[in-house]
Amino acid sequence: MRWPSFWVVLLVHQCQYTCSKVVAPPLPLLPIPSASQLKWQRREVIVFFHFGMNTFTDSEWGTGEENPALFDPAALDAGQWVDAAAGAGTSLVILTAKHHDGFCLWPSRYTDHSVARSPWKGGRGDVVRELVDAASARGIDVGLYLSPWDLHEKSYGLEVEYNEYYLAQLQELLTRYGTISEIWFDGAKGEKAKKMNYYFKDWFETVKQLQSSINIFSDAGPDIRWVGDESGSAGSTCWSTVNHTVLRIGDATLESYLNTGDPRGTDWVPPECDVSIRPGWFWHKNETAKPVSQLMEIYYNSVGHNCVLLLNVPPNSTGLVSDDDMQRLRDFRAAINSVFSTDLAAGSAAKASTQRGGEGGGFAPDNVLDCDDWTYWAAEDGDRRRGHWIELALPRANASFNVVRIQEAIAMGQRIMKHEVFADRKLVAKGTTVGYKRLHRLPSPVKAQRVKIRITKSRGPPLLSAVGLHYDPFNKGSSVAKHNNGTEA
Repeated sequence: MRWPSFWVVLLVHQCQYTCSKVVAPPLPLLPIPSASQLKWQRREVIVFFHFGMNTFTDSEWGTGEENPALFDPAALDAGQWVDAAAGAGTSLVILTAKHHDGFCLWPSRYTDHSVARSPWKGGRGDVVRELVDAASARGIDVGLYLSPWDLHEKSYGLEVEYNEYYLAQLQELLTRYGTISEIWFDGAKGEKAKKMNYYFKDWFETVKQLQSSINIFSDAGPDIRWVGDESGSAGSTCWSTVNHTVLRIGDATLESYLNTGDPRGTDWVPPECDVSIRPGWFWHKNETAKPVSQLMEIYYNSVGHNCVLLLNVPPNSTGLVSDDDMQRLRDFRAAINSVFSTDLAAGSAAKASTQRGGEGGGFAPDNVLDCDDWTYWAAEDGDRRRGHWIELALPRANASFNVVRIQEAIAMGQRIMKHEVFADRKLVAKGTTVGYKRLHRLPSPVKAQRVKIRITKSRGPPLLSAVGLHYDPFNKGSSVAKHNNGTEA
């Protein structure tokens, strides 16, 4: 029997349409990050510059009564600061434009307690301007810290007057110096400080009005939250989500909540881990930088726990980052590169429990190996009581690794609640959240032909953007490895 040509053409057309139909991505799991939050997360390591009156008085918290004549950094070179930060591989630097003592590193029109009353450059200097220009010339973004607590300003304690004063200084900083990527609102305040009600809502809305793409940091976000400690360590469980209604700036009882986040959170407010390369936040002659081994542990406990690491590097009283600190930053970046520049999972054959849309659907398991944050393995929708899994058949069975890297496609939300890692069917690590990046530092090197990641609990189908295997030569049974051995592996 011969079919009419019309029906033959129709069947061929339908077959071509069916075979070439692209499967749509899954719906995101709300909340999800903004474009600015995504850019910030991918920076991984950023640098803080604590510099100001405390640098010259050998203190951490000033009094507000310091003479501006003390501020005279004879060799100040903001370009050298930015070069030091670039040595650590950062793309963002943040400056303490005003710390708690109230001394301003720019010539503010609203106070006489600033660089304009100092002998530095005859009172015509502007540290903020010099940093912004130096960073711009090197392709580095800038953030600013403006302390709400002000020990010098006489209006502090007068609710309306001080809030107007603070808002005026915010407007100066956000209109004079071009694009600012992050603004820092510190919740710290001394026990004997005057009672003061800050108008955070007014401040935040003004900030967003003046710079719509800026990220606002505070204990309560709204864009980035404090991690709850100053040791550079996030919780082994770390959600980017929280409930804004729970958070209060300066409330020490919330530190545990800030450290772990909230799986039921309705707001995307990821944590930033702040820690200083030295014991103090400001430069002190008798202090030295942390060793590279300690900085690497901090990296694993911050970036490796779904955070961004904000590493403070304080310039000294001459106005320069010390040579030892600069070298330590370079050594730190070299250590990171030595671990993660080689991915022993590259070239693996990947398979998974399921994949969205089947073969050719665009969500294949080998997407975790393509070094592209925007592609990912997506499991099929539906109940998987035994969990979802992805397995890599390694190209070199004799290669040793002691670091496992797992990354979620966080642009689609954070999903994974529990997971396990197997090497040739042997459990070598397990944990809870993953988020942007989870780094498992194993207690000893592992050789395996196959590595399997099993997601045992997830908020919806898991979406993995990357899985990597690395060898860390600095892992010599450190405290981090011992900790992981006792709690995770």
